[in-house]
Amino acid sequence: TGVVPFVALLLLQRRPVAGRALLVTGSGCPSHGLCRSNVQEQTRRQVAVLNATAQELFSLYLKCQGEPFSSESDKLCNPSGIFFPAFRVNRTSERKEVMVAMYKLFAFLNASLGNITRDQEELNPMAKELLERLHNTTKTTRGLISNLTCLLCKNYNIFQVDVRYGDSSKGKSAFKKKQQGCQVLRKYVQVIGQAARVLLPHLSPS
Repeated sequence: TGVVPFVALLLLQRRPVAGRALLVTGSGCPSHGLCRSNVQEQTRRQVAVLNATAQELFSLYLKCQGEPFSSESDKLCNPSGIFFPAFRVNRTSERKEVMVAMYKLFAFLNASLGNITRDQEELNPMAKELLERLHNTTKTTRGLISNLTCLLCKNYNIFQVDVRYGDSSKGKSAFKKKQQGCQVLRKYVQVIGQAARVLLPHLSPS
C-alpha cells in the first residue's frame, strides 16, 4: 500500500475545480490492473486506522506548535473559514455516491497533508514524532485513494473524479501556516469519524 496508481496520480494533479464524478464505460477504466483480491477489507482497515489516529495526530500537532495554539486551539483552529469537501452522504446513500464522496475527501486530505508536512519540515524540523505521524497518515491515505480508485473503476466504471483542493500555504507567515494546518486537522478529526461510520457498512463482506 501507499503507492498511488497512475490513474489516481492523474486525478490528483488535475486543476482544482468543483467536484463531480464523470461516468465512463468501456476500455477507459483499467480496473483489473489496479485491484487486489482483498481490496474491500484493506479499504476498511485503512479507514479504521485513519479514524483511530486522527485525534492523536491533531493533539500532537497542537503540542508542537507551542503557544498560542496550545491554549487557544478552539479559537485559532476553528475550521469554519477554510474550504473542506462537503460530506453529505450517510448510511442510506447509494454505495456509488458514498465512494465518490470518499474519494473527494481523501484526495483533498492527501494534498493537504502534503502541504502541512512541508510546512512542518520547515517550521519544526526536530519534531520527529509529528513528522513521522504525518508521513504515516499520508502513506495510509495514498493507499486508501488507490483502493477507492480500484473500487470506483471495477464496480461503477468511474475512472475520473474532479476534486477541489484547499489553498496552498506557500508564501504565508509561519503563524498562518501553523493555523491553516490546525484548521485542516481539526476538521479532519470531525469528518473522519463520520466517514468511517458511513463507509464501513458499505464495505462489509457480502
